[in-house]
Amino acid sequence: MSTTAPRPSTDNAVAALSYEEARDQLVDVVSRLEAGATTLEESLALWERGEALADRCQQWLDGARERLEAARSTAPTGAPADADSAEDTEASL
Repeated sequence: MSTTAPRPSTDNAVAALSYEEARDQLVDVVSRLEAGATTLEESLALWERGEALADRCQQWLDGARERLEAARSTAPTGAPADADSAEDTEASL
């Protein structure tokens, strides 16, 4: 059984997509696969593209998570007082 190498032009095209573009294209791929009106070869190509699109979406989500974590770790410490601090303040009045 032979395997084919990834298609660089497809990989580059997917890598350039925004999250929304990749998600929308992935939805289209899934719909086409679910419809079942394609040949085996077309189905395999769609599956491979779907995998690449899903990976791209995951890259965007992982990057967003990292950015949120970085923002949280550098947030100013002047956040509202927690419940214990509020009770201490009321007790001292």
